[in-house]
Amino acid sequence: MGSTFGHVFRVTTFGESHGGAVGVVVDGCPPRLALNEADLQRDLDRRRPGQSSVTTPRAEADRAHIVSGTFEGQTLGSPIAIVVWNEDARPEAYASFKDRYRPSHADFTYEAKYGIRNWQGGGRASARETIGRVAAGAIAKKILAERFGTEILAYVKRVHGIEAAIDSARVKFSDVESNIVRCPDRKAAARMIALIERMRDDGDSVGGVIECVARGVPPGLGDPVFDKLEADLAKGVLSLPATKGFEIGSGFDGTRLRGSEHNDPFTVVRGRVRTKSNFSGGVQGGISNGEDVVVRVGFKPTATIRKKQETADVRGRRATIAASGRHDPCVLPRAVPMVEAMVALVLVDHHLRHEAQCGTPPRTPRARSRRASR
Repeated sequence: MGSTFGHVFRVTTFGESHGGAVGVVVDGCPPRLALNEADLQRDLDRRRPGQSSVTTPRAEADRAHIVSGTFEGQTLGSPIAIVVWNEDARPEAYASFKDRYRPSHADFTYEAKYGIRNWQGGGRASARETIGRVAAGAIAKKILAERFGTEILAYVKRVHGIEAAIDSARVKFSDVESNIVRCPDRKAAARMIALIERMRDDGDSVGGVIECVARGVPPGLGDPVFDKLEADLAKGVLSLPATKGFEIGSGFDGTRLRGSEHNDPFTVVRGRVRTKSNFSGGVQGGISNGEDVVVRVGFKPTATIRKKQETADVRGRRATIAASGRHDPCVLPRAVPMVEAMVALVLVDHHLRHEAQCGTPPRTPRARSRRASR
């Protein structure tokens, strides 16, 4: 099972939704990084269930415990193991799923592949697995911020047909956290919240789009041909549960433009080469160009709903199913820190890979003087 991600900065998540615990082992973290549980908890609190009326009511504190890899508040360079205990698992709520497959869930495909599945909450297919990613992502974000000045910020861009007007270059963390749906556009956020609550009351669900901007990413990250930065970003975010689409920069809208409209002209700002626009989303030729890296991720409606649906049972007979238990009517508000985590894990891994290959951190090329260029 593919539970490990990264090359130099490697993370391996473990645990099932209704098992004893979930967590992560982080290998390749540089030594002497100041780190404690509080550094992880902010993002885990943003991911945890039961935080608002638009999330699942499962009551989990999701307190992180660092059990190895640190000493006197600093990383040792050895593997960091982080554990979060499951405290409010109710496997009996899933008993009706034991012999029936939930439509658009991983029940059928896991059984087709392994010949066995954990029907209690979906096991590894549950979004609870992402606790380990978010904890590891918090470490990655700390490294990126302290060593390179990189900031990563995600937010809800669209829920169903409600789209927010957001300038990725100006949005702030406080704007994102100003409401329970994590949309910086407050008018759109109010409409999103009302829609999600209607879906919850109706036993249904909705999906949408999360946008993420990474600022302060230096040029030079990415390894063509097969390890292009946008390719690894796509793999990282599309490995999250319920994801169905990925865009970077202009994305699919860029296909409607001409080359003369879509190209990003170069200019020189205070002796440094920059681009006037950013249709490329901060990546050209699979390598970062020093501009903001802007990606969008599409999330499907939550698969587990209370409405009656057609399905089949494990004996191949037709059946119906209507889910009970605790489920998100929309995964997006809690998925915001998950997207940030995966973007951070990709960027920190490419930073460390660049240093291992080139010996120095990536730098913004300065414009050459006329004399030097002769």
